[in-house]
Amino acid sequence: MSVTPTIIRFCHDTWSMSSSVQMLVCEPKLCYVVTQATPFHPMSHIWPDHPADRGLLDEYPVVDCQVGAVDMSTQRLFIGRDIPVRRNQDGWRFVVVHCIENTEVSLSVGQQVSLKVDKSYQQALSRGHSAGHIASLALNKVLAEQGYWRKDAERKDTHGYYDFNSYAQQTSIVSEEQCLDTYRLGKTLRKRGLNSAEFLSDIKGVEERINSQIAQWLTLGSDISIKCCGETLTDSRYWQCDLGEGKLAEMPCGGTHARSLKEYTQIRVELTCLDEQSIEMKTLAFAAK
Repeated sequence: MSVTPTIIRFCHDTWSMSSSVQMLVCEPKLCYVVTQATPFHPMSHIWPDHPADRGLLDEYPVVDCQVGAVDMSTQRLFIGRDIPVRRNQDGWRFVVVHCIENTEVSLSVGQQVSLKVDKSYQQALSRGHSAGHIASLALNKVLAEQGYWRKDAERKDTHGYYDFNSYAQQTSIVSEEQCLDTYRLGKTLRKRGLNSAEFLSDIKGVEERINSQIAQWLTLGSDISIKCCGETLTDSRYWQCDLGEGKLAEMPCGGTHARSLKEYTQIRVELTCLDEQSIEMKTLAFAAK
């Protein structure tokens, strides 16, 4: 059976489906199962901000889900950080790898299997991830409008504000109803024009204005959508939402997301100064019942 790129359905409100096994690799502790299509979101090996989905493959719990790449000349499967090529490399197929415990697994290539994602867990991650995007856009807007940049920055966000998030973000970790971002306010950012000392001295004031801005955006109740430029892992995907800023908010993102601002009763940001060059932004999402 020739391996083809996995058709992804985690951006389509699909939590269960049937698909055929394309590849099965069993090791002492885990079996790696690649199917033709999947509703499971894998952990990215490039920017591992969004956790893997949980769920079942037939009766087997999926304990992890990773990005994989198959070398078609050897049919060898590489997983996660072991992948030696960039996406869309000739002769390689990028796939979603479902990891199940190797305890008398009875599966075979070509077999039709059922795939069922833990919907509530995925949706909690989705709300956390979208909340993080909304918070980062609010952070950009507040820093720009309140005069924390002393000169024009070359990089702007989707709304035309100086893109502090893109310049300074070091890590981003999504969890259930939460997103945790860290930013570095180093020499390079100061040269680009950020008044980092003033920002740090007024960090709680910035936090208050961010939360006020987010509260205003949530009253819009706008839809959130994912623009998919194809059906496979390596095709680009974009998070989109109309936040009333005159232009649709859009940013590249491979994660899963909420479907509407109406899913939230509140999104609250907490800013913390870690040291003179680092801050942390914790974004907490409160789901509507």
